[in-house]
Order: sequence, then C-alpha cells, then structure tokens
Amino acid sequence: MSAAVSSGGTPPGSPESRRIVLLRHAKADWPQVSDHERPLAERGRKDAPVAGRRLAETGIPFDLALCSTADRTRETWKLAVQELPHRPRTVYEERLYEASLGDLLALLGETPDDVADLLVIGHNPGMHALADALAGRAEGDALSRMSRDGFPTSAFAVVSFSGPWKDVEHGVGTLVDYWTPHD
Repeated sequence: MSAAVSSGGTPPGSPESRRIVLLRHAKADWPQVSDHERPLAERGRKDAPVAGRRLAETGIPFDLALCSTADRTRETWKLAVQELPHRPRTVYEERLYEASLGDLLALLGETPDDVADLLVIGHNPGMHALADALAGRAEGDALSRMSRDGFPTSAFAVVSFSGPWKDVEHGVGTLVDYWTPHD
C-alpha cells in the first residue's frame, strides 16, 4: 500500500471524504488491579511506538483522536502519538471503555463534521466489531487478513467513507488498510 491512503473514490481531503482509524491498545499486563487500571506489558511498550510509526506512514493527518480512559489505552496513545508528525486534538472518552458496537456507532455519529480523519484508540471486541461492521467493501486482502488475524493488540484498521458522521452505519465504508505489529 502506498504511504497515502486513498478513500476509494472520493479524493482525500474533500469535504465529504472521511477516514476512521481504529487502533486497539497495545499488549497489557495483568497485575492485581482493576481491569480499567491495567498498564501495558513490556511488549506493549515496544509495540505502541511501532504502531505510531506505521500510523505516521499512512500519511493521514488526524483531526481528532478519541481515546478510552483505561490506563492501557492512554499509555498506548502516549507512546504512539510521539511518532506522528503532528499531535491531533485528543479527547479521553470514558464511553469507549467496554463499548458495544451500538455505543461505538453512536460515538462516531457525534463526531463534528469539520473532522475528516478520526483516530479511535479502544478495546476489543469493539474495535474489531466496528471495523468489520463498517467495511461494506475492502481493498486488496485487508478484510481477509483482518478476519484471519482477529485484531490483535496494537493492530489498526483504516475505513474510508463519504458523507456526514451522523450517517455512519453498517456497511458504509471501505476497509482500505489493516495492519498488525507481528505479521
């Protein structure tokens, strides 16, 4: 895939062209703390910057990042964002923690229309379910790889669509990229 991700029909940067990047948090540890407070494991601290570099390589100029309030997602974002050419506005969203597919779709629908490129840092099974639900189409083998790999930690999917955020629904987009740190 080229460094710039195409939107599958609508030129990138046009008012109706939108991209959603769904990033699953990096590998977390299992200490004796609440699930919400689980930190990253050593492998997660290594993988998060790698994911950040790969996000930078997509060339997507994120307008907004929505990050779960869980410690492992916040730590993933802190390590990944350092690799991006510019830091997008970040909103720590508690509704991303343990969000259902319906919750995630509702959150996307609340995105301001001046946001063209949105990054969501969250959890499974939500990130995988949302990528799968949005992807009515796919470029290349992205969908088969995502189905095969099951959206491991530090993986991300890029879905493009056209139209306002309030119209995001099942099958609206094209899965244009899928990446995992341990291919």
